[in-house]
Amino acid sequence: MPPIDLASVLQVILALGLINVWLVRSGKATAFRGGASTNLHQEFAAYGLSDAVFYLVGALKLASAAALLAALWVPDLALPAASVLAALMVGALAMHLKVKDPLLKSVPAPAMLAMTTMLAVMKLG
Repeated sequence: MPPIDLASVLQVILALGLINVWLVRSGKATAFRGGASTNLHQEFAAYGLSDAVFYLVGALKLASAAALLAALWVPDLALPAASVLAALMVGALAMHLKVKDPLLKSVPAPAMLAMTTMLAVMKLG
């Protein structure tokens, strides 16, 4: 079993959060869906993004989630996964701003950005 430290806790939180959003709750309405969307696919459409972007972002997020979990045993995977997620969260923030979402709908993106940035900084040092 890998040691439990703040980095590994962040890796698990981030990975399980992504899996929850993209696999468990993707078809459900939440308080955080952009625009008037009731599911994840509609949310991307509300941002004016294509199906191709939806599937690309989904693949990147799920691959990053898998890499973060694998990084518990292969630590070199954590930094690239956190970096990809940080870039995606900057994009998510931009999309929320684009559609003028209320602050509450944007909360997960800066929270994930903060966690991925903190993880990346830990892995750099």
